[in-house]
Amino acid sequence: MRIDFYDTTLRDGAQSEDISFSLLDKLRITEKLDEFGMDFIEGGWPGSNPKDLKYFGEVKKLPLKRTKIVAFSSTIRSGTRPEEDESMIAVLEADTRYVAVVGKSWDLHVRDALKVSMEANLKMIDETIAHLKKRDRIVFFDAEHFFDGYRKNSQYAMKVLKTAEAAGADMLVLCDTNGGSMPFDVAGMTEDVRKAVSLPLGIHAHNDTESAVANSIMAIKAGCTQVQGTINGYGERCGNANLCSIIPNVILKMGYGGSDRVHLEKLRELSLFMDEMANFIPDKHRAYVGDAAFAHKGGIHVSAVRKNPETYEHIEPRLVGNRQRVLVSDLSGESTILYKARELGIDIEREKKVVKEVLKKVKELEHEGYQFEGAEGSLELLMKRALGVHKKYFDLIGFRVIVEKKEKDASVSEATILVKVGEKVEHTAGMGRGPVHALDNALRKALLKFYPALESVSLIDYKVRVLSSMDGTASVTRVLIESSDGKRTWETLGVSENILEASWLALVDSIDYKLLLEEEKER
Repeated sequence: MRIDFYDTTLRDGAQSEDISFSLLDKLRITEKLDEFGMDFIEGGWPGSNPKDLKYFGEVKKLPLKRTKIVAFSSTIRSGTRPEEDESMIAVLEADTRYVAVVGKSWDLHVRDALKVSMEANLKMIDETIAHLKKRDRIVFFDAEHFFDGYRKNSQYAMKVLKTAEAAGADMLVLCDTNGGSMPFDVAGMTEDVRKAVSLPLGIHAHNDTESAVANSIMAIKAGCTQVQGTINGYGERCGNANLCSIIPNVILKMGYGGSDRVHLEKLRELSLFMDEMANFIPDKHRAYVGDAAFAHKGGIHVSAVRKNPETYEHIEPRLVGNRQRVLVSDLSGESTILYKARELGIDIEREKKVVKEVLKKVKELEHEGYQFEGAEGSLELLMKRALGVHKKYFDLIGFRVIVEKKEKDASVSEATILVKVGEKVEHTAGMGRGPVHALDNALRKALLKFYPALESVSLIDYKVRVLSSMDGTASVTRVLIESSDGKRTWETLGVSENILEASWLALVDSIDYKLLLEEEKER
């Protein structure tokens, strides 16, 4: 059976708190979804705002390969002729072949939200769909709040579907709009509908009980051939059904058609792209696409994965564009160290003593507050020091940092530093927006004449975490620094009760790592 994937990120997903897509964003997202192979993209509600209406004009200029653009609309208002209804005028102006129309299927909404009679609601649905069909549109009817409506008044909910079917709708989409239904209820109700109507069915689930993906899967099992959702589960309140979980579940787990159309290996890339567009930090714990989805930390797990990845991985990560990761921590065993060494290109398979030394050092440092999961630059340096292949590039004699703040002026930081390179002592100063920035500038300035390659290095991220609030401002602090030379990115860390010392340790590792790369390049 073929399952159609219907993305509503640009409409329902955009209703998520903290999301505001520009017109250019929406067009870029459309291209990305088309590149991925999405069957349908709901571009927006042209009757609700000028930006969405403009989108439908601009999207026609894109050379889309396979996706079909859908315009969204509500039914006409009670007592309004379709030809005069603003929503109908706007959705027809959008000029899409496919239109999604939402109508009330819960009598409570008809009575309390629309404040019209039950018959009037049915008439609105009938006239809206008939009007669109006369203008040669393919109509998906979204039965809003269907599952709540069916629970409370199944007779009326079914009458709504029958009305849409008789008016010429091409598909009936069952909506769990409040997101409160359970998977077993969705399955049973969908089966009831499938027996009562002849049209194909779709499912549109919200995630207020963390059941949107499960509800979508159960609806497909019960006969739905279209599944709606958003990338990363964006949406109002708790979000919509997450297509990044649904799509691989449908193709890889359920065996339905789709892999011939969807570039599943681009799924993680699509997820990260959408986070970038939404200005969100990616959630590393997302199923299939998150950084942690195929990450292994426990020593027993790592030992088994080295022998056969299937022991702790439910699919091959590459199928969804992800990768296997092994994390080094105080839970690590020798298998973890060996795995990471191989991953970093360090041969210590026969150096049993070194492996034990590295493992012991990692556990000691983790006890102090270090965390190497996100600082593989520092981990690589630790391993190479243990092997004796890492030399010391400079020694610190001392540094001092001054922060000056005047009432009306921005604060200014100045760092002075004394370092020794070989037999030469260098004394320099640097200014910065903050004390760490000043220290970084001073250190770089002191070393540049000895190591010109540092010119290309820039600090691109700086994170601070207080490890315990028990000691107040004297608490141990962990600093994680991300650096780049334009070609490669690496993370290093430092831990201390003094935030400047922790920052210094992370900075030193960052520079050491870059210099080690340069040295290895010359060999």
